Amino acid sequence: MRTYSLTVLLWSCVFHVIHMMPSQKRTNKHSHSERITGLSENGGKTLHRTKRGWMWNQFFLLEEYTGPDTQYVGKLHTDQDKGDGNLKYILTGDGAGSLFIIDENTGDIHAAKKLDREEKSLYVLRAKAIDRKTGRQVEPESEFIIKIHDINDNEPKFTKDTYTASIPEMSGVGTSVIQVTATDADDANYGNSAKVVYSILQGQPYFSVDPETGIIKTALPDMSRENREQYQVVIQAKDMGGQMGGLSGTTTVNITLTDVNNNPPRFPQSTYQFSSPESAPPGTPLGRIKANDPDVGENAETEYSISNGDGSDMFDIVTDKDTQEGIITVKKHLDFENKLLYTLRVEATNTHPDPRFLQLGPFRDTAFVKISVEDIDEPPVFSRPWYLIEVDEDAKEGNIIGQVVAQDPDITRNAIKYSVDRHTDLDRIFNIYSGNGSLFISKPLDREETPWHNITVIATEINNPRQSTQIPVFIRILDINDHAPEFAKYYETFVCENAKAGQLIQTVSAVDKDEPPQGHKFFFELVPEFAVHPNFSIVDNKDNTAGIMTRRNGYSRSKMSTYLLPVIIFDNDYPIQSSTGTLTIRVCACDSRGNMQSCNAEALLLPAGLSTGALVAILLCIIILLGKYLWLLVVLFTALKRQRKKEPLIVSKDDVRDNIVTYNDEGGGEEDTQAFDIGTLRNPEAREESRMRRDVIPETIFQIRRTAPLWENIDVQDFIHRRLKENDSDPAAPPYDSLATYAYEGNDSIANSLSSLESLTTEGNQDYDYLSDWGPRFKKLADMYGGEDSDQD
Repeated sequence: MRTYSLTVLLWSCVFHVIHMMPSQKRTNKHSHSERITGLSENGGKTLHRTKRGWMWNQFFLLEEYTGPDTQYVGKLHTDQDKGDGNLKYILTGDGAGSLFIIDENTGDIHAAKKLDREEKSLYVLRAKAIDRKTGRQVEPESEFIIKIHDINDNEPKFTKDTYTASIPEMSGVGTSVIQVTATDADDANYGNSAKVVYSILQGQPYFSVDPETGIIKTALPDMSRENREQYQVVIQAKDMGGQMGGLSGTTTVNITLTDVNNNPPRFPQSTYQFSSPESAPPGTPLGRIKANDPDVGENAETEYSISNGDGSDMFDIVTDKDTQEGIITVKKHLDFENKLLYTLRVEATNTHPDPRFLQLGPFRDTAFVKISVEDIDEPPVFSRPWYLIEVDEDAKEGNIIGQVVAQDPDITRNAIKYSVDRHTDLDRIFNIYSGNGSLFISKPLDREETPWHNITVIATEINNPRQSTQIPVFIRILDINDHAPEFAKYYETFVCENAKAGQLIQTVSAVDKDEPPQGHKFFFELVPEFAVHPNFSIVDNKDNTAGIMTRRNGYSRSKMSTYLLPVIIFDNDYPIQSSTGTLTIRVCACDSRGNMQSCNAEALLLPAGLSTGALVAILLCIIILLGKYLWLLVVLFTALKRQRKKEPLIVSKDDVRDNIVTYNDEGGGEEDTQAFDIGTLRNPEAREESRMRRDVIPETIFQIRRTAPLWENIDVQDFIHRRLKENDSDPAAPPYDSLATYAYEGNDSIANSLSSLESLTTEGNQDYDYLSDWGPRFKKLADMYGGEDSDQD
């Protein structure tokens, strides 16, 4: 085994220069071996080292090779190669096998394709030599570089095809406008292929370009936008330092001069003529003027003003911001008769001057405007804008109340006639003298009906009726004390029967249709005939009210139910007006607190000392007593009907049935006979469907119901209360009050049963003597049936 102290692998390479390529610095190759002798650690054996040739660090190729054969790159060789073909050379790395091909026997390297430095400028490869028989490397793998030499095959290219720039007009020479940039894809470190130089092809003599930086600058002073605004500049970029044979590219730069305020406004003429009718209202435009300014935008904005002239107070000028024109307008009403011609001095000024150009002169201009006033036929003019006339309401018809004055403002001074617009005076209360405008009254006035009259007076030229003017006239009617005061309302006054002397029973006040300047003041007193009234007096409260007072204790409705108290009411205006009002005072029953209870005249017929509640109680007691025995009369009447075909009990001119009907009428009446259905009382569980309406007369007369013994011990009082409650809540009850009386005699009547009246089996005489033992209530029956004479009758 051999060992090496320095270089493990020595390459012997041959480099061929192609196409007049500049030679590269390289080292000499040595083919001999140098023997080195020295001591080793193994017993002083001799070590041998072979000195190898220099290895090439890198190869060089030209890009874009277009020859017929492949381009030869170089050769790999090792001292171990004896030329017998036992070694094999292998190439790996960037492009190995595709771009770069090696002859495995000789080690020659060729470029298989055309190379482009702009795509890839450097290739790193690795080479090794292998023994074909053993497959082992005879030399360690070594790395080398292939560099592609640039040729000028790319022209300069600008970053934009078109550039846009602007610069203010009037800029000085050398003012930078814009910088353009061009790039070259060639190798900037090899030769001049990528060295770019700028030049201007179009745009002289206005602009120039720096050949190295590409900065475009102005070349002429005071370039005016008004003369020329747009410029197109063509810039060229050339490589090879601008030498002949270099490649080039171009770009276009569009340069615009921006405006500056370097021009003052100028009127195209020094004098302008306008006219205006004298009737033109304020604000009417008369014409337009304009000062020209070649600048644009805000640099051309102009403000107009009236600097002098005899019409500066009659006219005005405003600026139209859209058109930059001055509009002449009327400021005040014109009068042809006063002045025919006005002269104005108008000034136009830039609103945004540029201080850099103030030395060029004032940025303003002036012109004269002459305005002539045209005469027109004007309508009459009143001396006032409106008139106010005051007149007393008692003014007589035909009295002049005021005057309006108008005249023709024209030089001709046409005559005027006056009239009243009847649409404002439909009742024709006022009239006017057409010659002098005096207003007078045609009908009586009434302030209380209409305190104000607003009429319109018309003044018309006699020669030209189309020329007329209207004016409002406000007529105020002044008050005259022509109405008497009267009570403010109708008073419902009463006095209690138990009233005391000096008691206030009513406070009265008054109203008056008049309106005195100092306000109303009323006085109250009794008429002279009742200055000292025995029952009542009046007290003036000094505040336009008065109190009615009692003069004695106690009043009686039975003696006098109503009192009439006449009261005189005065005002304090001139002439004094008065009226008499009569109070009606009723006597009423009151409680202890003085609250009225009853003032009805019917109550006077009742016995004194009985209250309404006591009378109601008495009436109820009478109705209950009558209803208690009403059922007995019904039983007797029914028994007599069953014996109609038999011999009558009595033959007399007096019909007993009439008496029975009379008794029935004293009860609840025919419309309330259901109240005496004792069977219903005896049967509290009667069905609701069998209930009959109390406001409908039954089709058949009530029949006697036999009560089942089961209900003989029922508490009838509780049942009556229950029935009362049901009737109160009954929705089928009639819409009017109906008195239903429930009476129950009890179980132990001393009269026993009257069933014998209907139990006659023979026509024999019956014994009715026992009726005389029943008391005075049955005396009539005893007289009718008790004696033998009765039977014979």
